[in-house]
Amino acid sequence: MNYLAPDIGFVISERSAARVLRAGPTLGGCMVFVGRGLSRDITQRYTSPMALFDSSTERRQRERDMRAAGRLPAGQSLTLKWPVLHEGPVPQFDPRTWDFRVSGLVEEPLRLSWEEFSNLPQTEEVADMHCVTRWSRFDNRWGGVLATELMRRVKLQPAVRHVMVHAEHGYTSNLPLADFLRPTTILALRHDGQPLPAEHGYPLRLVVPHLYAWKSVKWVRGIELLDHELPGFWEQNGYHIYGDPFLEQRYS
Repeated sequence: MNYLAPDIGFVISERSAARVLRAGPTLGGCMVFVGRGLSRDITQRYTSPMALFDSSTERRQRERDMRAAGRLPAGQSLTLKWPVLHEGPVPQFDPRTWDFRVSGLVEEPLRLSWEEFSNLPQTEEVADMHCVTRWSRFDNRWGGVLATELMRRVKLQPAVRHVMVHAEHGYTSNLPLADFLRPTTILALRHDGQPLPAEHGYPLRLVVPHLYAWKSVKWVRGIELLDHELPGFWEQNGYHIYGDPFLEQRYS
């Protein structure tokens, strides 16, 4: 099987995925491996995250400001870019067949078509993003549907404590229910006033800004409500079950 690494954007083989997992913070967990793609091994195409951190006065001053304000976690560096190195396909979006599902421990499962989902009440949230690969991007303006708004449409069973996020190609990531229901958690369709680019998760990306960016899952297709904690893809492969950037919870 081959995997697409959408936060960086390239397609790599299963063998390469294992090598990335062993590589530690240089090639970390914000690269969400999902699905099928090209077969050739190109792990070495992304070898220097420092390319994200130019030496401009603007970047260095802003980094000092964010650190002084307590907004830049330990071990992170500010980038003015939004990192993507794209090679290979992203999932194809067809609004006629796309849907979003809420399943698991709910009184009645919920299925929303693209038209239904995109017509839900929407808002904007400004939030920082911290990737486990040690870059941070500040003041991202996300537009979309708050998680709390979505959950008004379902009745949870009393035992629910956790959420499993499901995305294209079978990718998963886990969250405590309390984190999913934070007022800053948003199912984003837009970024900085523009439609979300395909390589950044269009049509829909979950954004959980208080956790490392691998929890902000691209190409989301649904959530499953659980009464116990289960690890998602990256969490099964050595990444921290929770992922708080201010506690540097990178690896388990």
